[in-house]
Amino acid sequence: MSDPASMDSYAQLRTQSADAIRSMVRQQKYCGHTAGLAAGMLQANLVILPQSHATDFRRFCEMNAKACPLVGISQKATSLMTTLGSDIDIRTDVPSYNIYTSGQLTGQTTDISNLWRENFVAFALGCSFTFERALMENGIVLQHIERNVTVPMFKTTLPVQPVGPFAGGMVVSMRPIREQDVEKAVSISARYPHAHGAPVHVGNPAELGISDLNAPDWGEACSVGSDETPVFWACGVTPQNVVLAAKPEICITHTPGCMLITDIDENQKVPVIGV
Repeated sequence: MSDPASMDSYAQLRTQSADAIRSMVRQQKYCGHTAGLAAGMLQANLVILPQSHATDFRRFCEMNAKACPLVGISQKATSLMTTLGSDIDIRTDVPSYNIYTSGQLTGQTTDISNLWRENFVAFALGCSFTFERALMENGIVLQHIERNVTVPMFKTTLPVQPVGPFAGGMVVSMRPIREQDVEKAVSISARYPHAHGAPVHVGNPAELGISDLNAPDWGEACSVGSDETPVFWACGVTPQNVVLAAKPEICITHTPGCMLITDIDENQKVPVIGV
């Protein structure tokens, strides 16, 4: 993935509508992280799998809704996600994609049109970027947005409920929150169950099996000040972790931090269309 936008261009991008940002992404004019963009709109993680794995993965999401809140599924033989927007093409409208082959990360690209197959099924999972606007409007400082970096994400020892070949540990995102704001952050994020909801843990990262907050598995490290507490939310990168165990022939996901921006209001209950 290329370097994120400069602070000036990122600030300008934050004023743009969801469809304008997707247009820039589709034209490959922007391929950075999407934190803080299209305020008020649902953002989504992405997992694309062959039809042969779709039933098990849908069940996996249903059994692990905290980490994998399912907000959309593509119709058979199409790359359009019409329930999430009037003109969303899953092949081109994510800033950056990860390509996994037999469970191994083998590539990264900004356009998967040449990889698309008619038997692919795309799953959109709610993202915690969705509730960040509400946090900031309530005076909660989010360091990764102020610094224009990707939120730090960590593998944990928290188990997920296994389904078929999908098993492993939950991934979490971490935001340093001022101690006086922690209760408020928990309460606000709990209003967004379609975007992971309330945190899964507050405080000591060692209790999640995280040994070093300065060494995230994805994203950029965020320092925790003396008046701050690390707060951990379930993360939609969890499927990228369990793919290591499932080892499908091919799996395509978003690059962590680079989400699909939808036309769905962040407070709207999103209908899910079956496979």
